[in-house]
Amino acid sequence: MNTVISTFVRQCVAAIGVLLALTVVVGVAYPAVVWAASRLDTHAAEGSQVVDARGCAAGSSIIGIDPQPVAGQPDSFLHARVLGSADNPMAPGDPSSSAASNQGPNSQTLATEIEARRKIIAQREGVSPTAVPVDAVTGSGSGLDPDISPAYAALQVPRIARNSGRTPAQVQAIIDAHTSGRQWGFLGQPTVDVLEVNLALGHTVCRS
Repeated sequence: MNTVISTFVRQCVAAIGVLLALTVVVGVAYPAVVWAASRLDTHAAEGSQVVDARGCAAGSSIIGIDPQPVAGQPDSFLHARVLGSADNPMAPGDPSSSAASNQGPNSQTLATEIEARRKIIAQREGVSPTAVPVDAVTGSGSGLDPDISPAYAALQVPRIARNSGRTPAQVQAIIDAHTSGRQWGFLGQPTVDVLEVNLALGHTVCRS
């Protein structure tokens, strides 16, 4: 009987010891190490926030934001790719609407949406629908892509110049300054950071 009790006590002590050890390792040490690692790059850990010229948080460098034109004011900023998958042909520039549409390449619904977007963009930019680049009318895999192609950016230069009081060369220079080449020189395609370009163009989210 004493042997049984002694064995039971030893097992209880061992179980409690393992519980305490795992609590310290998994519940304290591991979270502390993860938190410390996140402090090595606080910019990314805090959402990769980007501020405007007035110091207000204007968005994230990893999330696309399409500044919607203010009523009565000229459209003088760069537009991002289609964000999210809302029923609106252009989808509102709201990162919270990033759910996938689940529309495949053979989907007539997707084809109809793309044609609607193509006409809207062509009318906005004053060009033929055939001149609208593919990335302008399609969303990215995440629905939150912060970049557009140099071709789509170039398509918007005349409108931005006309409405912002700059020359096309000045607008293109700003775009070029925020254009990245292929990753490692051979992966992917060159991209233009929409948020950075718009901030350079004077976009601000601060209220006066």
